[in-house]
This record gives sequence, C-alpha cells and structure tokens, in this order.
Amino acid sequence: MEARPALDTDPVIVGQRVRLLRQAVGVSLSELARRAGIDQATLSEVEAGLLKPTAEMLWAITAQLGVPIGAILDTPPSPQLVRGTAIEAALLEVFEDERVTYELYRLRIPPGITQTSVAHLDGVTEHLTVYAGTLIAGPMDAPLTAGPGHHIWWRSDVPHGYRAVPPDEVRASLVMRYPTNTRT
Repeated sequence: MEARPALDTDPVIVGQRVRLLRQAVGVSLSELARRAGIDQATLSEVEAGLLKPTAEMLWAITAQLGVPIGAILDTPPSPQLVRGTAIEAALLEVFEDERVTYELYRLRIPPGITQTSVAHLDGVTEHLTVYAGTLIAGPMDAPLTAGPGHHIWWRSDVPHGYRAVPPDEVRASLVMRYPTNTRT
C-alpha cells in the first residue's frame, strides 16, 4: 500500500499558521513540542513547512494552542483531508458563535487499525454518527461501540481512540465541539 500524505493542505501554510498561533499565545517551540508530546525537531519541520504532519500531530498541536484544527488548515472550496494512523477525515465545515466552535468532518476508517488521539483541552467533545461498518471509539478506558445509524459522543479531553471492526470499513460523520474557553 502506497503511503498517502497526511494533509491535502499546503504544509507551508499549515506551518506558518502553527508558528503564528504559537507566537500569539507566547509559547516557545520547545515548550509547545513538550506539551504536545512531539519531538522539537519534528515541530520545527512542521513550522518550516518541510513536513506534512499526521492528524494525531495536528490535534496534539492545536489542543495545546487552544484552537480547533480548522484554524491551521486552508479553507478552499473542496473539503480538506487530514489523515491519521487509522482515519481519513475531510473537514467539511466550521461553525462558530461567541461560545462554541464546531468542526464537521466526514470520516473513513479502514478495518483493524487503531488510532489513539491525545487529550484535547478541557470541555472538548466529539459526536460521531456511523453510516456503515462498526466502530469502537471514545475514551481509552471506556470505549463505545456504534454500528450503522448509531450515534455516540464523549468528552475528548482524555486520551481516546478509533478502530473499525473488521471486515468492514467505517463511514461516519464527526462533529468536534470546542467551548470558547479552549480558544485563544
């Protein structure tokens, strides 16, 4: 299987946005790398636009910056794809009001691969509706199972994961909800 890039977004734009957000919150590159659990050299390559980060990396970085992942992606007319270990997420829309930001994703998860995500900031929740396949997702210590037509949600301010139960691929939608107190 050929490796696919983690993002359809230009890595230079992503890197510039990460750097600007990091500087806006007044945190050093080494401190952000430590908080996000990413090697400092890797984060430096992301900021320089030399590395297309994985979805896990982007969520770890944006969680520590207090912004939704959409804050660092391009906003062209077509959906932006973010790829992780197990998921392919197409960012379809970002909705904001004075209290909450919502990001709507279309997900595709191949069977048998587990993706673990770091904790997002306090109060962030994920709301997932499965259209095809069976999914085990949610907090690592209390995962939830959903099949076609089922909806599950969890607080994602704890480590959490996603896994499609073989033999079928999962197709789903995901809404991530970021309360205002998680944004800068």
